[in-house]
Amino acid sequence: MKNWILLLLSAFAFSSAGTFAQQLNLVQPTMTPLQAVENVLLGAGINAFNITYNGSAALANQVQQGVKRFKNTDPNFPISGGVLMHTSGAPNISDPDLAMITPNPITNGSIIEFDFVPSGDTLSFNYIFSSTEYSGFTCSNYNDVFGFFISGPGINGPFSNNGINIATVPGSNNIPVGINSVNSGSPTGGGSASNCAAIDPNWQANSVFFTLTHNTIYTAAGQPMSSYNGSTVLLPANSNLSCSDTFHIKLAISNCFDTGLDSGVFLEANSFSSNLIDISIQTSADYSDTLLIEGCMEATVAFTRPSTNLNDTLVIDIQVGGTADTLTDYPVFAPGDSLIFLPGVDTIFVTISPIDDGVAEGPESIIISAYSITVCGDTVYSYGTIWIDDKPNTTTIASDTTILCANDSVPVWATTENGFPPYTYNWSNGTTGANSFAAATSNGPTTYIVTATDDCGFESSDTTTIILNQTLKIDSLIQNPADCGVDNGYVVGFGHVPGYTGTPKFKWTGPGTGGTAFTNASVWSDKPTGWYYFSITDDVCSVLDSIFLEQDPPPTADFDADPAFGFAPLDVTFTNNSDPATTYYWDFGNGETATVGSLNDQNTTYFEEGVYTVTLVTEKGECTDETARKIIVTLPLGYEMPNVFTPNGDGQNDFFTLNAENAQSLEIVILNRWGNKVFESTDVNFMWNGKVNNSGAECSDGTYFYKFEIVDLSGVKKEEHGFVQLVND
Repeated sequence: MKNWILLLLSAFAFSSAGTFAQQLNLVQPTMTPLQAVENVLLGAGINAFNITYNGSAALANQVQQGVKRFKNTDPNFPISGGVLMHTSGAPNISDPDLAMITPNPITNGSIIEFDFVPSGDTLSFNYIFSSTEYSGFTCSNYNDVFGFFISGPGINGPFSNNGINIATVPGSNNIPVGINSVNSGSPTGGGSASNCAAIDPNWQANSVFFTLTHNTIYTAAGQPMSSYNGSTVLLPANSNLSCSDTFHIKLAISNCFDTGLDSGVFLEANSFSSNLIDISIQTSADYSDTLLIEGCMEATVAFTRPSTNLNDTLVIDIQVGGTADTLTDYPVFAPGDSLIFLPGVDTIFVTISPIDDGVAEGPESIIISAYSITVCGDTVYSYGTIWIDDKPNTTTIASDTTILCANDSVPVWATTENGFPPYTYNWSNGTTGANSFAAATSNGPTTYIVTATDDCGFESSDTTTIILNQTLKIDSLIQNPADCGVDNGYVVGFGHVPGYTGTPKFKWTGPGTGGTAFTNASVWSDKPTGWYYFSITDDVCSVLDSIFLEQDPPPTADFDADPAFGFAPLDVTFTNNSDPATTYYWDFGNGETATVGSLNDQNTTYFEEGVYTVTLVTEKGECTDETARKIIVTLPLGYEMPNVFTPNGDGQNDFFTLNAENAQSLEIVILNRWGNKVFESTDVNFMWNGKVNNSGAECSDGTYFYKFEIVDLSGVKKEEHGFVQLVND
């Protein structure tokens, strides 16, 4: 059983307080193929004989480069130990069965064959196929393949001795596993998708059986093993058998088209078994399948029976032993001493939850055993082992740093031991990661706390101290503002004299023609407004500061006019609201001007109608400002309201009119005594001749009512009404 390998590995696992060596080791590279089958591969319920390598019994008793035993201590690789069959260093072979499952010629490889008699009615074992071809030759002619060809009573297939291939893609129609049938789902290295589709039209969906997870495991430092670039996940190979009959199996792998790159198949130790109740244990963390930590992990124990007896009720007896104590170290996970598989149920899951008892006890084991009687009448035992260890005393160590100069940040780091990686790090300045950056906030020590959390959630903390011992500093910066529009300002920088190490160097940088100007001095004169940067550099450090050189503000021009409009002649007073300036230039728009040096009011008179633009210019140094206002001057409105007219054609008072002057518009309506409209006009100079709208019937003598709206030249409206007497004679 594979779980005996887990038991053997546990002694190594606890050698470093929970830290595992993560690699594949070839623990017996000189093993013969016969030893690989009898001592590693075979599990319960199988008796093997007539073992050959590449068709020869003699070669099976000799060490072969293409067959090796391996042991795994990386929890991410799902097989803890077993046999590796691979093509590198293997001789050229010729095999009709391999030739049937690839369109390309086979070259070098390894074939192990043997006869066996099962004690049950099923055969099952686990494997992983890996290859160096995956990185650059997917869907190419280099379709390295392998097969597990079984033959015997009741088996009828297309291969030798009516055999069948049980190394096929799960759920497929007997598609063999290989480079072009199980891969990432994309061609690589110039490969063509049509090559993969020729093997399996559903080849892209098979990517669920492909992984890159194990690549770093294969390339363990110092190990004489190929650097595989991809592999299948752990896959099963199963076949129905008959009790006490003799069967034959061929385990074969080969390069195709060339002999350059290596492919291999990892066969799980003790997994070549018949009618076995398989016991597998999986922890709730990715860290290890063999170790549980109190207060951190749980383990799921899976009891799986063969698929051939799913229709029956099966009772298996179980026993739990080891050095761990039930109830104090873990609660009872299964009632009684047996488990019952009901019809249709192939797997029963139970959970082991270690108790954090706070007692330092060291590693303790839980050994689970089960046995059942096969359909052939044989008793087959299964085992599984898991270890429980105490909560670790995690230690985190953070760096301490002494610096002579203040920088934006300095590197800090932390390491953690005796926990369960991976670790996450959180620093009290808000940064994360084992390597971070921190800043010194002032001279003297600045302390930050880093907290490390391992994969179990266990925390440990340490402090990192940054000691700043900087003596160089800038005491003060002074600026003298420039006059408005004149480059006559200056800046001065002062350093802390006792803090210099060696001879200090001063430098100013700031605005300059065509770019940035600079001077190597502590004083910089005749400068315009803007930002200026001052630095001092001594033999150890550099410090930098900045100051804004101001400028006297330009004078803002502003004034009010009272009144801003009216009838001529119009006297206007101007109130100067400007910022204080040196000189004020007035242009009143009527030909009069004034140049004064104060904010006093100014006056002028406008005698003619019109719109006058008044301008004020203020001047201070090289800066000026200007503003303007409009003054509107109009003539007074005039009109008459006669009360009688005689439209008899004698040339005397023949028309009714208002004689309007200085009006920009007029609207008038005239009504008779019954309220009927007899005349209306919008003409400022209208003349009513006594007829209806000046062209109709003559109006009779009498009194007529009129009303009008008149607008003067400044836009002011006025409404009037009155009566006029019409007399024809």
